[in-house]
Amino acid sequence: MARFDLQHIDSGHVGGSAQTDILFEMGIMYATGRDCAVDLVAAHKWFNIAAIKGSDRAAELRAELAQSMSKSDLATALREAREWMTSH
Repeated sequence: MARFDLQHIDSGHVGGSAQTDILFEMGIMYATGRDCAVDLVAAHKWFNIAAIKGSDRAAELRAELAQSMSKSDLATALREAREWMTSH
């Protein structure tokens, strides 16, 4: 299974746009179930983080996902994104 290593994402090993691309790809991976189970909460989380980092396409896909998610799932995704941003 392909997994992205986010351990060094903020330590200079990945540049600005490359970092955003990795975050976007994490969203795609979870949204489509590529090499993992489909997880819309995780997909929204990663699209949200990529959008915050400047990805317009991630913002579009985040909005599309939000339309099909429950309020509870959406709140969880937003909380997880906020927690990730705070710790990274």
